[in-house]
Amino acid sequence: MFTKKISRRAMLAMTGALGAATLLPAGAAQAARSTGGAITLTAQEKSDLLFMREEEKLARDVYLTLFDVWGTPVFANISTSEQQHMDAILNLLILYKLPDPTVGKPIGVFVNTELQALYDALIARGKQSALDALLVGGVIEETDIEDLNQAIATSRLSNIDRVYSNLLNGSYNHLRAFASNIQALTGQPYVAQVLSDETVDSILGS
Repeated sequence: MFTKKISRRAMLAMTGALGAATLLPAGAAQAARSTGGAITLTAQEKSDLLFMREEEKLARDVYLTLFDVWGTPVFANISTSEQQHMDAILNLLILYKLPDPTVGKPIGVFVNTELQALYDALIARGKQSALDALLVGGVIEETDIEDLNQAIATSRLSNIDRVYSNLLNGSYNHLRAFASNIQALTGQPYVAQVLSDETVDSILGS
C-alpha cells in the first residue's frame, strides 16, 4: 500500500528512472499575470503544458487499464473526465503552437521517460488488489494537485491559469471519489499519500 507521503520526485526515484534529472525545471513564480494574447511563453510555461498533457494522459490510461482489470465504476467515470482534461490542455498547445507529445501514443506509452516509469509502477501496483488500485487513484490525484499548483505558481497567463484551476478542481473531486470508494471498501478513512495530511483533510472536508 502507498502509506508513506512522498513527492513525485521520490516516487520517480523509486522506479530508478529519475536519477539526477528533475522532472520539471525549477523556476520562481512570475511577478505578473496577463491574459495571454501575443505573449510568448517562457520555457517553463511550455514545459508545464507539455508535461500536463502527458500527465493527464497517464491518469486516463491508468484508469482505463484498471477498469479493465477490476471493473470498478469509479475508474471508468474518472477516465472520461481525464480525457476532457487532456482536451483542455490540447487546446492550449494548439493556441501556442506547441507539439502534442501524445500524438500516435497508445494507452500506456509516453514520451516523458519518468512518466513512463511511473505509469508502469502504478499499473503493477494497481493490479495487486482492488484496494491497491483505488490507492493508485489517490496517488495520481494527489500528485496532479501538487503539479497543478506548481504550474499555476509559475504561469504568468490568466487563460492558462483558468485551465489549470479547472483541472485542479477536477482533481479535488476525483480524490474525493477515490477516498469515498476506499472508505466504503475498508471502513477506514482515506490517508494522505503524497500531499500533507492537512491539505488532504481540507480537500476531503475532514
